[in-house]
Amino acid sequence: MLRTGALVLTTLLLSVASHGANALELEECRISAGPAFPGIKALCGTLERLENPDDPESPMLAIRVAVVPALNLQPEPDPIVPLAGGPGQSAVQFYAAYAAAFEHVRSDRDILLVDQRGTGESARMDCPVDEDLIEGQYSVEQTVKYTKTCLEQLPHDPRYFTTSIAVQDLDAVRAALAYPQLNLYGVSYGSRVAQHYAKRYPGSTRTIVLDGVVPPQLALGPDIAIEAQKAIDSIFARCASDAACNERYPDIAASFASLKSRLNKKPVNVSIPHPVTGHTDSVSFGHNELATAVRLLAYAPRSIAMLPLLVSEAAHGNFQPLAAQFQMTLTSMADTLALGMHNAVMCTEDVPFYNAALIDKAALDASFIGPMQLEALEAICSIWPAGPIDKDFKQPLSTEIPTLLLSGSADPITPPHYADMAARNLKKAWLLTGRHQGHGQIAVGCMPRIIERFINKRELGDGDADCYQSSFVMPFFLDFSGPQP
Repeated sequence: MLRTGALVLTTLLLSVASHGANALELEECRISAGPAFPGIKALCGTLERLENPDDPESPMLAIRVAVVPALNLQPEPDPIVPLAGGPGQSAVQFYAAYAAAFEHVRSDRDILLVDQRGTGESARMDCPVDEDLIEGQYSVEQTVKYTKTCLEQLPHDPRYFTTSIAVQDLDAVRAALAYPQLNLYGVSYGSRVAQHYAKRYPGSTRTIVLDGVVPPQLALGPDIAIEAQKAIDSIFARCASDAACNERYPDIAASFASLKSRLNKKPVNVSIPHPVTGHTDSVSFGHNELATAVRLLAYAPRSIAMLPLLVSEAAHGNFQPLAAQFQMTLTSMADTLALGMHNAVMCTEDVPFYNAALIDKAALDASFIGPMQLEALEAICSIWPAGPIDKDFKQPLSTEIPTLLLSGSADPITPPHYADMAARNLKKAWLLTGRHQGHGQIAVGCMPRIIERFINKRELGDGDADCYQSSFVMPFFLDFSGPQP
């Protein structure tokens, strides 16, 4: 096998070992997290894959591949493969945004990046963003109408962008580059991809790291609002138990309840600068906007630290900071997530498995999000075509492959008990939960070194758990200058 420990070749040509595909040619390139971000040196190429793997006459899709070579000129033969979340996020962009967290493991291993079909530059399946939906003018009827328009504009058949097909693409890339095995790192939805790849290709999987774990047997959707409410309750309870936070924001939970009640009755119009153009926009900020902003702010410790401040400001009539967070979040999501691929996954792997009898409607209605997100998913999938799904897709992974499962105790979407569910049939599993940490642990404290050691030794090292538990947690902001020193 040809190795690429340094960027010394203008072109690297490797023959494909299987699947009858064309040769995969890698050339020097630069990858980044987006137009405004710095570039990272890599080797890039595309692998042609059938849109429908069961039809040899099916159109071909170009799957984007990038290799960030190991720093060692004689690296280990098995790369680490970051699998992005969403569903709908580009693996290349995800890695570029968190490249520093992968530098330890990159010292002896290549980073293999594959934009999953439908994301990034792999036949991206996207839809224009509907301005009315962005501004929160939500209704089931409008969502169905928008979804029909989205389906009509997609460049490919949306049925063939599911996880069951995507893992075949990943293994074809592995074979094309002659990697004997892969070390999988999957975050959020990427943890689902990692588990299914290991199920389909156990001999090609060396280690697994699941970060923000989605257990295969769980259908995402019905519990999103309920888990988000638990996370917000925990955040406000933490503020109440912190002397400085409680003094600055007395009874912040009651302030939030009052704010939610006010916006349920009538939205407010807020004038804010657009995060991209700088032009002043008037935004209608109501219940849906509040729910979206608060849920996504609860994902990471740094934005969690701002929540009491932003809620308190809005409760006292200053809606600009919270509305600005909402606008920035939507702009970022529109740029990051491929909505068509997202819908292909949700409408094949999640929504068809909902059991109405098991949905806690009382808890759903009582949550700050309410049933709107669940209703939107059901509306979308009422007309979105389902695609191929492997028969054992919803079965928990049962394997002796060493697996590290990471959770944050404050995660609003993949709480620690999801990792417990995924670990039921794992023979060699280690579970770590970070105190007051949110969604995604790759960049938290000493986690980059923990992951490096785990991949090297295929087990958790002595002191790793203690190191992780001592990770810094951002204190609450007491004003817009930040936390107290």
